[in-house]
Amino acid sequence: MKVYDNYYFIGIGGIGMSAIARFFKHAGHNVSGYDRTPSPLTAQLESEGIAIHYEDRPDLIPDDVENTFVIYTPAVPADLGEMRKAFSGGYAICKRSRALGEIARSQKCLAVAGTHGKTTTSTLLAHILTASGEGCNAFLGGISKNYDTNLLLSKNRVLVAEADEFDRSFLQLFPDIAVITATDADHLDIYSDHAHVVEAFGEFASQVSKDGALVIKQGVEVPLGKVSAKVYRYSYDTPCDFYAADITPLEGGYFDFTLVHPSGRIPHCKVGVPGWVNVENAVAASAVALLHGITGDALRGALASFSGVKRRFDIHVNTPECAYIDDYAHHPNEIRAAIGSIRNIFPGRRLCGIFQPHLYTRTRDFADDFADALGGLDELIMLPIYPARELPIEGVNSEMILDKVKCSDKVLVEKERLMETLRSRRIDCLVTFGAGDIDRFIQPIEEYLRTIC
Repeated sequence: MKVYDNYYFIGIGGIGMSAIARFFKHAGHNVSGYDRTPSPLTAQLESEGIAIHYEDRPDLIPDDVENTFVIYTPAVPADLGEMRKAFSGGYAICKRSRALGEIARSQKCLAVAGTHGKTTTSTLLAHILTASGEGCNAFLGGISKNYDTNLLLSKNRVLVAEADEFDRSFLQLFPDIAVITATDADHLDIYSDHAHVVEAFGEFASQVSKDGALVIKQGVEVPLGKVSAKVYRYSYDTPCDFYAADITPLEGGYFDFTLVHPSGRIPHCKVGVPGWVNVENAVAASAVALLHGITGDALRGALASFSGVKRRFDIHVNTPECAYIDDYAHHPNEIRAAIGSIRNIFPGRRLCGIFQPHLYTRTRDFADDFADALGGLDELIMLPIYPARELPIEGVNSEMILDKVKCSDKVLVEKERLMETLRSRRIDCLVTFGAGDIDRFIQPIEEYLRTIC
């Protein structure tokens, strides 16, 4: 990949885009960009010396065409003025996924793919490598709470990448070791149906090095006809190549377990974040780490010191009076798993959920499944759909889900009335779900709950 003086990002505030922007800034290049709205992440980028603006300003793309590389996210509308200038002005330009692929090409790539679970698993894998002393470069889909960043840098030429299936981005990666956590139907605006989702994961699997390894969750469907890498299976507790045995519940939703792997057993493992789903994520991350060569003792210590990922089963308040958990879950299976973990950690509590649907197409395609998953709540506060990159679809709205939820205490409120609605309720255990701008409410909710409990 040719080196340029200037790197300009269209959609720089995205979690994946910001990591690459930080990478080039750290390498000493001039980095700047556009995003639609300010956020805590863009504020952090600006504090690191990256110039960001929030209006469509084609004139702010550097004029030095020969020495400027433009990176964009497909979440940005094609008719944006800056996009039109970048494509018509003779600039070198590519999607975020290709830029990551080029960076990964010169390193040993450990990739984590899956329709859910990949952010926590990849962040935990990166932490294992870092805490063990080996080090790695990591491009993460969330903010690591251990390091307060989505980018880790090291002189060690090993790269941990979150392999995103959106827009088939993960097909730009050719990993040495890869894990696939799930192949559920999602992004049907891109794939049309579940069969095409599974097909894309099969293509990703075929790109794993023939001398490498592919680790797939037990029971997950992936076409293996073109796969030349050695295939392993992992599970939460079902015996296979990698799984947890001797699982003992501990106070606060934690677990002590033995990690079983092809070469032996690692007893008394404990993940530093609660929930059975994080044991499953730990088995997946540990499988890649062990295949890479990390020792059992280093692995055990790293699992225990893992602090988690912001917005991934993130416990903000935990008192006898009330509890508050925030989770990025925006797919029915993610919501179902999160509710199950919350019930396990906070048994007997009355669970109120705030859900902001993400995308009109996802709401349309999975309304029934969302309603079924949200039926596990005692109370539901529904927000309007967060459109992200999409235009409204006639007849598609949050009521499509709300009307079908089998929960007697349910209500639809505008964002402007959310805090007012919360103050009118007695909160026992609260969870916020969604991948949109619901994260803007995390701090106000936490501050309010701390005043009443």
